[in-house]
Amino acid sequence: MDSVAEVMVMEEMDTPRPTYVLDRGIYDQPRERVEPGVPARLGGFPDDLPPNRLGLAQWLLRSDHPLTARVTVNRYWLMLFGQGLVSTPQDFGSQGALPTHPALLDWLATTFIDSGWDVKGLMKLMVTSATYRQSSKADPAVLARDPSNSLLARGPRYRLPAEMIRDNALAASGLLVNKVGGPSVKPYQPPGLWIEKGNFSAALLTYQPDEGESLYRRSLYTFIRRTSPPPSMTVFDAPDRTTCMVQRQNTNTPLQALVLMNDPQYVEAARILAERMQKEGGDDLQTQITYGFRLTTGRRPTTAEVDLLTRLYEDEHLKFNNTPASADSLLTVGDFPPDPTLNKTTTAALAMVASLLINHDEAYTKR
Repeated sequence: MDSVAEVMVMEEMDTPRPTYVLDRGIYDQPRERVEPGVPARLGGFPDDLPPNRLGLAQWLLRSDHPLTARVTVNRYWLMLFGQGLVSTPQDFGSQGALPTHPALLDWLATTFIDSGWDVKGLMKLMVTSATYRQSSKADPAVLARDPSNSLLARGPRYRLPAEMIRDNALAASGLLVNKVGGPSVKPYQPPGLWIEKGNFSAALLTYQPDEGESLYRRSLYTFIRRTSPPPSMTVFDAPDRTTCMVQRQNTNTPLQALVLMNDPQYVEAARILAERMQKEGGDDLQTQITYGFRLTTGRRPTTAEVDLLTRLYEDEHLKFNNTPASADSLLTVGDFPPDPTLNKTTTAALAMVASLLINHDEAYTKR
């Protein structure tokens, strides 16, 4: 007989165990007995729901619940706009900030509930709104009056999260694997990672990067060791997952540019993007540069930008033509094999252009 997969489940006891308030938290000093419930300030717990975990979940999702939909909507707003309608997404209590647009927050919350808690519909509603689609440019008067854009007089502008920055580079190059689900993966990381931490687990003693498509899975699937998180993501303020972090900090350091220029994942993405520019971008250099620019930034470059990138290509082409070994070294970064049918010098020069595009602020900034 084949073995049956077993999973752990939560089940209520037939006879609930008595629970007491402990005197100063001491386990053998019980005081008054307490029953399951919720703060009276939130309206109390409904009599028509069972006083257990299932009832709590049903109460949280009732249409008349005051917080769940508001908190959820605010976090999705934070994800898209860089800051929430309530600037303290982790605290909707008396210590938190008041909403800048309370009527909008309530309308979005009720719309979200009426849609059946449709997350995709909510996201589409937000990104197709006139508010989100505004330009992030602001005249000096507006900027002086509302520097944090709390009044939403202009479009949001902020640096993307670490995972999106990596995924965008892989997507622009065509390397990103869109498969959904599966185990965690281990992309490129610096040599010697984990070993200096020491560990009782042999599986976590040394870091061994994966091979094949696992190197190009979405960053969502990256294996995280809390005592030694991926440095290339930590540099972009990804949390180590030791604690729950509702809102990440956004820092700006030179290390971020160094990662985008030198990390094997981004160098490899740049050289594969260079190949894609040659194969799909047309026959002349200017159209290839324009194609790569659109893949990384989402817009067409200006004439001045094309001219600047063309000069960069010509300088790099001359350098690689004089030092072929440098081109060979560049084109072997990463596990994905280079296309042998393409000219090495041309690909290497375009890879440097592609690297600059990946480093362009519009490639990792919402604006």
